Amino acid sequence: MCPLSRTLALPGQGNLLVLLGVLLLMVPSLSGGQPPPFKRFVPADHFLTHLAIHNKTGEVYVGAVNWIFKLSSNLTKLRSHMTGPVVDNEKCYPPPSVQSCPHDLAQTPNVNKLLLIDYAQNRLIACGSTSQGICQFLRLDDLFKLGEPHHRKEHYLSSVAESGTMSGVIISSPQSPTSKLFIGTPIDGKSEYFPTLSSRKLMENEENADMFSFVYQDEFVSSQLKIPSDTLSKFPAFDIYYVYSFSSEQFVYYLTMQLDTKLTSPDASGEQFFTSKIVRLCMDDPKFYSYVEFPIGCTKDGIEYRLVQDAFLARPGRQLANSLGISENEDILFTVFSQGQKNRAKPPKESALCLFTLRKIKEKIKERIQSCYRGEGKLSLPWLLNKELDCINSPLQIDDNFCGQDFNQPLGGTSTIEGTPLFIDKDDGMTSVAAYDYRGNTVAFVGTRNGKLKKILVNSVSSSRPAVLYEKVTVSEGGSPLLRDMLFSPDLQHIYTLTDRQVVRVPVESCEQYTTCGECLGSRDPHCGWCVLHNVCSRKDRCERASEPRRFASDQRECVELTVQPRNISVTMSEVQLVLQARNVPDLSAGVNCSFEDYVETEGRIQGGHIFCLSPSARDIAPITRNKGDKRVVKLFLKSKETGKKFASVDFVFYNCSVHQSCLSCVNGSFPCHWCKYRHMCTQNANDCSFQEGRVNDSEDCPQILPSTQIYMPAGVTKPITLAARNLPQPQSGQRNYECVFDIQGVTKSVPALRFNSTSIQCQKTEYTYEGDEISDLPVDLSVVWNGNFVIDNPYNIKAHLYKCFALRGSCGKCLKANPRFECGWCVGDKKCSLRQECTPPETTWMHATTGNSRCTHPKITKLYPETGPRQGGTMLTITGENLGLQFKDIMGGVRIGKVQCIPQEDQFISAEQIVCRLLDATGYRVQEAQVEVCVGEQPCINPEYKTVSSKAFTFVSPYFSRVHPSAGPLSGGTRITIEGSHLNAGSAVIVRIGLHQCTFERRSNKEIVCVTPAGQSPTPTPVMVDINFAELRNPEVKFNYTDDPTILKIEPDWSIASGGTMLTITGTNLATIKEPKMRAKYGAGQSENNCTVLNNTVMVCLAPSVAKSGKSFSEMGTSPDEIGFVMDGVRSVLVINETFSYYPDPEFETLGPKMELKPSSPLILKGRNLIPAAPGNSKLNYTVLIGETPCVLTVSESQLLCESPNLTGEHKVTVRVGGFEASPGTLQIYSDSLLTLPAIIGIGIGGGLLLFVIIAVLIAYKRKSRDADRTLKRLQLQMDNLESRVALECKEAFAELQTDIHELAQELDGAGIPFLDYRTYAMRVLFPGIEDHPVLKEMEVQANVEKALTLFGQLLTKKHFLLTFIRTLEAQRSFSMRDRGNVASLIMTALQGEMEYATGVLKQLLSDLIDKNLESKNHPKLLLRRTESVAEKMLTNWFTFLLYKFLKECAGEPLFMLYCAMKQQMEKGPIDAITGEARYSLSEDKLIRQQIDYKTLTLHCVNPENENAPEVTVKTLNCDTVTQVKEKLLDAVYKGTPYSQRPKASDMDLEWRQGRMARIILQDEDVTTKIDNDWKRLNTLAHYQVTDGSVIALVPKQNSAYNISNSSTFTKSLSRYESMLRTASSPDSLRSRTPMITPDLESGTKLWHLVKNHDHSDQREGDRGSKMVSEIYLTRLLATKGTLQKFVDDLFETIFSTAHRGSALPLAIKYMFDFLDEQADKHSITDPDVRHTWKSNCLPLRFWVNVIKNPQFVFDIHKNSITDACLSVVAQTFMDSCSTSEHKLGKDSPSNKLLYAKDIPNYKNWVERYYSDISRMPAISDQDMSAYLAEQSRLHANQFNSMSALHEIYSYIVKYKDEILSALERDEQARRQRLRSKLEQVIDTMALAS
Repeated sequence: MCPLSRTLALPGQGNLLVLLGVLLLMVPSLSGGQPPPFKRFVPADHFLTHLAIHNKTGEVYVGAVNWIFKLSSNLTKLRSHMTGPVVDNEKCYPPPSVQSCPHDLAQTPNVNKLLLIDYAQNRLIACGSTSQGICQFLRLDDLFKLGEPHHRKEHYLSSVAESGTMSGVIISSPQSPTSKLFIGTPIDGKSEYFPTLSSRKLMENEENADMFSFVYQDEFVSSQLKIPSDTLSKFPAFDIYYVYSFSSEQFVYYLTMQLDTKLTSPDASGEQFFTSKIVRLCMDDPKFYSYVEFPIGCTKDGIEYRLVQDAFLARPGRQLANSLGISENEDILFTVFSQGQKNRAKPPKESALCLFTLRKIKEKIKERIQSCYRGEGKLSLPWLLNKELDCINSPLQIDDNFCGQDFNQPLGGTSTIEGTPLFIDKDDGMTSVAAYDYRGNTVAFVGTRNGKLKKILVNSVSSSRPAVLYEKVTVSEGGSPLLRDMLFSPDLQHIYTLTDRQVVRVPVESCEQYTTCGECLGSRDPHCGWCVLHNVCSRKDRCERASEPRRFASDQRECVELTVQPRNISVTMSEVQLVLQARNVPDLSAGVNCSFEDYVETEGRIQGGHIFCLSPSARDIAPITRNKGDKRVVKLFLKSKETGKKFASVDFVFYNCSVHQSCLSCVNGSFPCHWCKYRHMCTQNANDCSFQEGRVNDSEDCPQILPSTQIYMPAGVTKPITLAARNLPQPQSGQRNYECVFDIQGVTKSVPALRFNSTSIQCQKTEYTYEGDEISDLPVDLSVVWNGNFVIDNPYNIKAHLYKCFALRGSCGKCLKANPRFECGWCVGDKKCSLRQECTPPETTWMHATTGNSRCTHPKITKLYPETGPRQGGTMLTITGENLGLQFKDIMGGVRIGKVQCIPQEDQFISAEQIVCRLLDATGYRVQEAQVEVCVGEQPCINPEYKTVSSKAFTFVSPYFSRVHPSAGPLSGGTRITIEGSHLNAGSAVIVRIGLHQCTFERRSNKEIVCVTPAGQSPTPTPVMVDINFAELRNPEVKFNYTDDPTILKIEPDWSIASGGTMLTITGTNLATIKEPKMRAKYGAGQSENNCTVLNNTVMVCLAPSVAKSGKSFSEMGTSPDEIGFVMDGVRSVLVINETFSYYPDPEFETLGPKMELKPSSPLILKGRNLIPAAPGNSKLNYTVLIGETPCVLTVSESQLLCESPNLTGEHKVTVRVGGFEASPGTLQIYSDSLLTLPAIIGIGIGGGLLLFVIIAVLIAYKRKSRDADRTLKRLQLQMDNLESRVALECKEAFAELQTDIHELAQELDGAGIPFLDYRTYAMRVLFPGIEDHPVLKEMEVQANVEKALTLFGQLLTKKHFLLTFIRTLEAQRSFSMRDRGNVASLIMTALQGEMEYATGVLKQLLSDLIDKNLESKNHPKLLLRRTESVAEKMLTNWFTFLLYKFLKECAGEPLFMLYCAMKQQMEKGPIDAITGEARYSLSEDKLIRQQIDYKTLTLHCVNPENENAPEVTVKTLNCDTVTQVKEKLLDAVYKGTPYSQRPKASDMDLEWRQGRMARIILQDEDVTTKIDNDWKRLNTLAHYQVTDGSVIALVPKQNSAYNISNSSTFTKSLSRYESMLRTASSPDSLRSRTPMITPDLESGTKLWHLVKNHDHSDQREGDRGSKMVSEIYLTRLLATKGTLQKFVDDLFETIFSTAHRGSALPLAIKYMFDFLDEQADKHSITDPDVRHTWKSNCLPLRFWVNVIKNPQFVFDIHKNSITDACLSVVAQTFMDSCSTSEHKLGKDSPSNKLLYAKDIPNYKNWVERYYSDISRMPAISDQDMSAYLAEQSRLHANQFNSMSALHEIYSYIVKYKDEILSALERDEQARRQRLRSKLEQVIDTMALAS
């Protein structure tokens, strides 16, 4: 096309060339036949995931693992952008590029999960799986990376690496440059990190800080939805998978799949069920108040389809819109669902294509919202709302555009929105769908799991006009599944499909594949019609002048029909005028030709609606008909002169009479042929027959042989044969006479014949014989011939029969029963069967059957069957022998057994050879054995010649049975059972019944009968009955026990290899009833069964069946077989089961080469592929490798087997076995290590002598080379030694430190006092964390009437009923947030500080309500008090806060403070990074410096800042400490024992280094001397300033100048010394000449660092972050730190968890509250000790102590830094684990902080349990004691808080929820009695007046 496009630019020729181009383009499309192959894009080794197509340019964007590609519309690659792999670990949050991460990092593939085109800003949004799911923005034109979000917390979408689970919609508005992205994603349980659904801003500028932030966010709501942690704790596997999303009108919709929490049981072992939902949000609802979710699915014939696979939003075509009753502009949704609700990852193949109208979906949602706003029902969203909330009645008008309020949301649908099923697919498994409207027809394209694309026409939803599957195209040759993304090109000519390996462009139609009008229009493809004159199937727009009448047919009735007269001519006729008539043809004025296939073409003449043509000339006919038999059918075409195409055809016949060789075939044909009987030829021309009477036109007149009597010829007898005939011609002069020709055993025998007349002929007398005495009757072919080779027709195929009497007729009986027409008789004298004339003695000795009373003498019995039978009779006895009567009447009464009559059966009598008779009852006959006697002829037998007795006796027996095994089987029957007993093979027939139904008989012997059970009625024991002839055997002891049919629940593992044979564990029910179960599979042509062994009633193990002979390929990702199931007797329900099962390809091994050699000790490596299938789960393949017969020890990896070869020598075959797969990669030669034999030594000696010379020469050359190699080796060894010694040193140091530290710490901490906070500060920090000066601390100036109102309000609060109603009303409000709940609880407790007894009563009531509510809502009881979600829970915390202060001060405070100090001191012993907070010593892996930092301890002498003359304080610091760190350490030492708030702050002091009396240098973290390397700036340390050990340091208040310079010369000297020192330390200029301060970091872009740089940075130095392997060594430091602190942790835990303390009893509050909880548990009859334990843990340790341990600053006046915080968190976590009842299973992947205390936790758990049981055993606290205690507490702290301020704060909530509270008081009976409403109104009015 390129030259064409260039020439188009020339002026003048343009139009012509355009036309030429159009014609060139049209030619292929009109050519017909095979469509061209599809365009494909197949990148090497990249897994593809997503597809996006530009709606203007048609360019294709493809998301893949680690890549994004841009392709042209015909799939040539234009650009690519690499997105991975990324050094990452999904546990790193935030990602390692942002913050250092303690987990192992590895190259992680970046899976593209979302690919969207943002048309407004001409960019592509591509979201991946690495770095916690960050997105990238790429320019559409060239995939240039424009940026990515700023890595704030909300910018991470999710680290799930499954590609088809995230979905997004971009909403852009023309008014605003900012678009919105609605995005849904699964979160893999990490709800604290990721929302599952959110909407985000898409700014114009990618660098904008707001880019990708939530559309709306304040402290209470934001544009996001999270999965609650309670849902995840109950269902750890819960997640939401977003399958498809779209916007319609003002809404955004999602189709999702999530765990069905109603059907799935919370324990992880149970089966998981999933459900599909449709979710709707308003586009303009940033707070997500409009969230509505409905179950969605469809049902067909009672089968539910509930697993959504894909969906597609489309508009209906005209016909479908009419059928649906909607307009063509309304949206419809095509959806594919898989059957059932199991197996999200591998859903069943059976799937349904369903249709929804958006109108119906909107209606259902509107009805639900309206009913909720009428106050009906609940919000019904169990996964999102952990408790059932009622709908609130509201008078709002709900219309179609309603977008929610802050109440009655989020809302769940209770009924399923059902779609209309259009098409069910049971075989291929539908995976994706796309649809569009083509000229009023709606066409759906469906992708399948085996790589096919189905095209379905959907023009109606009525069952009378179902959807039509009109074409199935194979897209993916290997059968890979089509992924969800399936999109149309903008011109709708192609559809792009995606598999994980390729993008394929498929035309929406391939009409050209249909070559006839009937095929074309019968295909039902709405795109296709018949372009008549071009004779091609095509779209209408590709057919020239299609709009003209009859040029384009779109209905089968419009196909051209052609007829021709005459329809046939003889090959001898030429140029006959033919008249053709055509229907449905367009205007043919351009002219037509007639074409006889490709042989000849003749001119057509059109006249009066007819077309006239001539048939071919004689010369042209010859090639058409030569060697083609009696007729040749050719197509006669009409060919248009306009298009040059043949456009219509009709069959035309040339017939050829001369081919016929017989009269009958000549005249019986369908063509006008004549037979000339004298010339013996067939012709079309009657004139060819030389005279009239020889011409035959009718089969009646043909010469032919007629059937007369059959012809029987005894062999060896001379005899003529006469034949009847018709129309025999009289030979003319010169013609030869008649002959009879016989074909006897392949030999032709001619006999002269005589024609008597035209109807009779006789073959002359001749003798005929044939070979062999075992043939009694030989039919022989016979033909009559005249004139040498003119054969007379023999239409009835008359044969002559040659026979021999004696052949196969050795006895009299057999002779006489021969066909009478043979004329054979029994020659008594010769004892032989012969013809009458051959029997030499007189006439009487020849017996013949026709004489009528012939009887043969000497009957004989040769065999009896059966030989035994029951006495009751009924046995059918078969007697075989000779001469047993010719006719039935001969023996009718002549058979008996002893004295018992046996009645012969006529229908089974075989003359002379067999009698079958039925035995009569012999019960009265006492004899056990009797001979069988047969008498032929008259009865009784007088003549012994006609009587015979059997040599063997017949035995009468009494059969019985005693047991059946197996004695049980499934209700469906099919069990093969054996009935045991005696004489069970007697008689001639047996019937076994189980209950009423017959058991299918298989075989029997004397001792047993085997049969297959029928289906039973019910699972009960059923009697077994056996009938042997008339004997009815019964045994009431013997029963067969029907059991319920077995079922199959699970196959584990759910995969095998193609050859099967791997061990599978099958779980099910009633398995033990099946004795020989088998597992079966079918895939393609492969079908097999394999044995199973039943272990117990619910478990059996099976060997997987093989499907290796399927003839199909297997995907590396696993292929589902067509059927998987079990053969279990007659149980049909398990023959095919609906469990997912996958077959992976068999392993393949490379051959070992011709003869591989190996030393005995060397391992054998077998390379191959598919060795470890990519199957989920932990099961592995079990390989065996045999060398010869000996197995070897194996190590298996992805691509090789490493085999420790056994101790063998010689040549051995290598065999690999796994499951049912066996392969031999080749043979192996293993050499012996044995010593050499003598001849070998001599040989080597001679050879060695010759070689020595050569070797010396080689060595000289080699010496040079080896020197270099040695050097390299030495260098490597040196590096290894270095590494080893570093590791050894590190471990040794850690050990030494551990020994000395514990001792030091204990000594140092004894001295200092403990800086407790006063009660008021302590309470404020716990109650109102983070608020420094709260109003309740301040005196409030109020007007008198306000004071009066507040006092009145205070009195109201002390009315329990009012307070409870107030709290409950607030909690019922949707806008009453978690923060509000905490605030109100704290305010109430401060207001009631002086009324602790009353407060306790209220708290108990609220807790009691909370427990009731928790148990009612079916939440797990263990979740009670777990989190602060109610006022009661926060009040409980505050209650303990107030009542445990004394206990903290007197007991628990000391060990907590000791732990804090020990921790701080231990951390500060080693380097701490001032920037990252990482430390050498840490309990937290996250905060551990993972490398060797060289440092020295410096002892500095600090001048006392309070008094210069006081003795100096010695302080230990590190030379790697920054200046600020040194200042902190100095302040700690100088102000030891002074509370933190009363000390100077480090930021207000300067550090002076004093040298001598006058020289002083101020040291700073950053100054002119700071080192800058590239863009890294390192903080100054003591080492940087070269401060020496023992230096004098002073802390002075901050000054302005950088240097406090005195005039003294000593300073100048020291400064110059310092300058020169700095120069030697690579400082280029003098101190003064450099710029005074470096520009701030933000502007310059430099990054600060102290000890370690952030990992991700490119200029990593060697040693900055040592090798990964080495960095893990430093984890031993965690142990060292833990060991040092162990005593302090133990002390703290022991103090908290013991009931007797140093001089102080257990606080009453704890005992009181624990007893209350026990009381509540008793009340609700909760006996589970775990639940009681958990309640107590949640109430005190987790609610109060954990808070205090994590935040010691709540109790003491101290400052907590980040490293201490991290370590305290580890201790707090250990504390929580100790209080938990659940078992913590630990593995090598568990977090280090869990592993660190793993051995201690069981011990701590014992302490906790002992503590709880001790408390419960203590005597209960009387109410008086508790009241006295609470009164005392109230008195002690009565005036700590300003109660007026507290009341004023609480009152603000009254104002906010005035109406609700007043109406609640009005509704309540008791409140009305106490007139609480009017009192509150009084307060409100007074306050209103005041304001």
